[in-house]
Amino acid sequence: MTIDSHQHFWIYDPVRDAWIDDSMEVIRKDFLPDDLESILIQNGIEGCVAVQADQSEAETDFLLECAKNKTFIKGIVGWVDLLNTNLEDRLEVYSNNTYFKGVRHIVQAEPNDYLLRKDVQNGIGKLGVYNLTYDILVYPPQLKAAIALVNRFPNQKFVLDHMGKPQIKDGLIDSWKRDIMTLAKAPNVYCKASGMVTEANLEHWKTEDFTPYLDVVFEAFGTDRVLYGSDWPVCLLAATYEKQQAIVLQYINSFSTAEKANVMGRNASQFYNL
Repeated sequence: MTIDSHQHFWIYDPVRDAWIDDSMEVIRKDFLPDDLESILIQNGIEGCVAVQADQSEAETDFLLECAKNKTFIKGIVGWVDLLNTNLEDRLEVYSNNTYFKGVRHIVQAEPNDYLLRKDVQNGIGKLGVYNLTYDILVYPPQLKAAIALVNRFPNQKFVLDHMGKPQIKDGLIDSWKRDIMTLAKAPNVYCKASGMVTEANLEHWKTEDFTPYLDVVFEAFGTDRVLYGSDWPVCLLAATYEKQQAIVLQYINSFSTAEKANVMGRNASQFYNL
């Protein structure tokens, strides 16, 4: 099954979604399952994983409701307060929903040492009991903390969102590459080939801009631990669904049939237990 491992839904709220500023007018509106369903069909994608974009249990409940009503949504990565004293009760409740696959926190908005905090790590350490994954959303300066995190919990399943958001627009690669290669040494970590177009020049990117970064990701993680993701609708800031998908499809064109199937769905199904 072909899977888009990373996309979002929202009912636009100008207060809650203040991160969508004037320069992002194209995504300053509602994006719901009905808007995505035909796009996936047109692009040969059979299912998707919906990922949280807001730090609230209301967001998690919204995504679970979406999944209940649309069979193409195979799982959701929601948000729970990992620092809450009642965390285990909340995880117990959510893990009883078969669509609830994992948890994400928008760490890129936190200090660089956030993932090193004992209270944060204590929360993440409870996810494995409920067979839940953890999506790591960080900027390059936060990768070293992510490396320490994944090595502390070798039995926890982690996936790095958006390749760690390399600075493609500026052509910076060296320090990011070193950290990606180190992170990938942990066999419990996967990586999403997603979110690239919004880290490039939004209006003037070229397909070859992404090749050095994809080279690093596939060298580090191989074809068994890379997941295709669109980051729709955020990708619309720089590319249509078709154009962002074409970057990955063109890159893996020379891969074997089995390797292509891994990247375009099998790895996501295995990682998220879809």
